[in-house]
Amino acid sequence: MEQGRASGAAAPSQPHPAVRVPVPEQARGERTHEQARGEHTHSEPSAPAAPRLVQRHSVRGQVLDALRTALVGGELVPGEVYSAPALGMRFGVSATPVREAMQQLALEGAVEVVPNRGFRVIARSPRELAELAEVRALIEVPVMLRLARTVPAARWTELRPLAEATATAAARGDLAHYAESDRAFHRAVLLLAGNEQLVALADDLHRRSQWPLTGRPPTRRADLIADAAEHGALLDALIARDLPVVQSLVREHFTSAG
Repeated sequence: MEQGRASGAAAPSQPHPAVRVPVPEQARGERTHEQARGEHTHSEPSAPAAPRLVQRHSVRGQVLDALRTALVGGELVPGEVYSAPALGMRFGVSATPVREAMQQLALEGAVEVVPNRGFRVIARSPRELAELAEVRALIEVPVMLRLARTVPAARWTELRPLAEATATAAARGDLAHYAESDRAFHRAVLLLAGNEQLVALADDLHRRSQWPLTGRPPTRRADLIADAAEHGALLDALIARDLPVVQSLVREHFTSAG
């Protein structure tokens, strides 16, 4: 279900011209020279990913998405400090939308402000991950059990494409897209409860649980594939209204997180 087994400031007053923001390369567990970190920042990577055009009004949002992708993929390394100007140079934008996006990540608990230097990616502990798993289980297990009793089988069948999307990303070993599709699947399940506050809270906890741990080895493709398979198994149990299996699948996943 989850990757590796185990989610702002106001917009600038002056609009930015159309810019090109390259989507960060997927992390492979090593630190590349183009990463801007600490007091030794670097400019554009020598072989950047293909850029995509970003409209003026969406610059900040696109930068935030790119930073979240880099965070989940491990390109933003726990404990390292990143400057807004250097990251702006990397993304081909000014420092302002990067700074605003980083402020949003600070509100979410992913980074902390380092005065006169930039933003440090917060180093997370296994205990924090276990606590997140416990809270998620307290929220999601009873909701899924209630939904299993009331939601028609046809509604669960409609979620098959979302489960398949996680399997596709897992088969590619695409960690960032797996994380995104994993959250999309869980959101779709919880939306059936009709409680938007619940969905927002669960999604925030889910996103936090996907941030990498300090010193943790890169997630293996085999682990992603096994996790993705649990989505299909969960849908099967929900369709069958097999409550013990639903509870076992969800709770076992959360308690084994990390």
